[in-house]
This record gives sequence, structure tokens and C-alpha cells, in this order.
Amino acid sequence: MPLPFLTADRAFDATTDDVALPFDDHDQWRRPYRPGPWRVAAAALLLLLSSFVLLAGTVTAAAGSASGAYLCLALAAVGIAIALRLLRVGAWVSRHGVRRVLLLRTRTVAWDQVTEVRTVQQPVRWLGLPRTVQGQALSLVLRQGAPLPLLTDHNADFLSRTEAFDRAADTVEAWGDEYRRP
Repeated sequence: MPLPFLTADRAFDATTDDVALPFDDHDQWRRPYRPGPWRVAAAALLLLLSSFVLLAGTVTAAAGSASGAYLCLALAAVGIAIALRLLRVGAWVSRHGVRRVLLLRTRTVAWDQVTEVRTVQQPVRWLGLPRTVQGQALSLVLRQGAPLPLLTDHNADFLSRTEAFDRAADTVEAWGDEYRRP
């Protein structure tokens, strides 16, 4: 019995490339790029650490210390939650606007509030750390308030992947051109 092999983007044996995908709904929030290797590696390491903490909680529970087991369970749950949230960090777009997801907060801006989406040269944070380097940032120019940086070419998604940053910036700019009102 042959099983069809599917990739993340399309069916392996697909012959028509111009057919809209069944999940191509512009009302759903979507990330216009894939998470980068630095972000995925950090989440994987955090999940690995959480599995060791869960194992320690199991050993602690077998030894008879319920409070220590609960503490290990709580630490592992926090580690898993942070790892999953770390994978969701980034820019998400839909017909309704653009959403900037950070580790501890999320900000959604409707396309009506955006006057321009542009790529600018400016000092950017390297992997989100306090150290800044010269790089590119995709930012939203809002009708009210300061520009909102969405993506940088030195964050965990695009470090050493300038082509991926350019594609993601072009995609977000295309969404902005399609849905924002002048």
C-alpha cells in the first residue's frame, strides 16, 4: 500500500502549482516565513531540559517526596510553556492586520492604523540581546505613535539567512499593500 509523502509546503507528487491550497484563508493568522534554526534550536534545548526535569520529578516522586515532585513538575511545565511560546514568536499577518508576538506580550495592529510598511537600515539587536549591530529592520509606520519594528535580519529567525529575511519582508509588504487603506 503506497503512502503519499507530503512535505511542509506541498504534496510530493503535485502536478498543478497554481491551485489554491485548502488552508489558504486570509482571515486566519499566519506567519509569512518559517521559524529560523536559532529559534528552533533554543526551543528544542529547552524542551530537552524540561524532559530531564520531568525525569527528576519522577525519581523524586518514587523516592517519596511529593513536594519535590510537584516542584519539578511545575518547573517542567513552565519550561515547556516557554519553549512553545518561543516557537510562536514573530510577525503574523491576516486580512485584519499584523500581529507582533513577543515572548511575554502580543501587539496587534489593524491595517487601517498602518500608513507604510518599509525596510530600513538601522541598529538592530543581535538575537534579541542588548548588543546592537547595523542591520535591516522591517517596520510599520503607524498613523499614531512611533514606528513599530516587526522583523530584523539579526533575530533568531533570520540570522545568516538574508534571503529568507528579504522574502519575509516582501511578503509582509505585499500583505500591507493589499489590505491597508491609503
